[in-house]
Amino acid sequence: MRALVVDGSVESRLVLAEAPDPVPAPHEALVRVEAISLNYGETFRASTGEIPEGTVPGWDATGVVVRAAADGSGPAEGTRVVTMSLAGAWAQLRAVPTAAIGTVPEGADAGAISTVPVAGLTALHVLRRFGQTLGRRIMVTGASGGLGRFAVQLATLAGAEVVAVSSDPAQVPVLESLGAREVIKHPAEVSRPVHGVLETVGGEQMVAAFGALATGGHLVSVGYSARQEAVFPVGGFLPADGRHDRSISTFYLLTVAHLDLRADLSWLAGEVAAGRLDPGITWRDDWTRHAEATAALLGRRLRGKAVLEVS
Repeated sequence: MRALVVDGSVESRLVLAEAPDPVPAPHEALVRVEAISLNYGETFRASTGEIPEGTVPGWDATGVVVRAAADGSGPAEGTRVVTMSLAGAWAQLRAVPTAAIGTVPEGADAGAISTVPVAGLTALHVLRRFGQTLGRRIMVTGASGGLGRFAVQLATLAGAEVVAVSSDPAQVPVLESLGAREVIKHPAEVSRPVHGVLETVGGEQMVAAFGALATGGHLVSVGYSARQEAVFPVGGFLPADGRHDRSISTFYLLTVAHLDLRADLSWLAGEVAAGRLDPGITWRDDWTRHAEATAALLGRRLRGKAVLEVS
């Protein structure tokens, strides 16, 4: 099969080359890949040498089952699916545990659905940690990114008053159209405290976002795209203006990939297919142009998601 393989001899550290076909385990289905979406984390790791030479990276992909799981646990041959796994998405074929395969509605856009797994599932699972969000204020940092866009929309669907944080003024009308009630450039500019924060940036934005929490509020850190330390001031965890009992936790989807994600993946795919969730694809082309896509993503020139169509 053809695949995008890590190769340190080229500038992008990825080459389109021949690779061995995957051999599915009994609980895995073999999927012919139609489209993949890029996430910053996997792309950054591939570009910095954190992923070994010869590896086929990739978390998110859509496609068609060409061989059902031998143990009978997954969808039948010919089923259109959306998939997530720790690696192997950037290829013509991938073997995926059936617990991380969702079904895709007939006629759905494969490229749009490929954006769902990591970004959509992360947003969904973090919002569930906040408990009841109806009528509560939820802040999303990095709101113009792929994960942020899903979080803004899902929180709005759950009845939250969403505060979206984006440094790009051009994103204000975009985020408002997705449901954000308040769009600010920095967490410190928030008009009043929030119940929860889905935090993707890290560094000083994380510190400021924690300071925006109301009593009983909870910040969940899911990323550190700023690549800077989060340094809290002396007394930063003492009650602020009478607010107390505030907490911080972390969430990393790929550490819970052993869970049964089938229902969540299928639901998210259905919402995207129906137009109730907009993945915000801002770069889309054939996978032969992968170097252009990864450079734009790593250079912070992309807002939303990048999709590669597998030919």
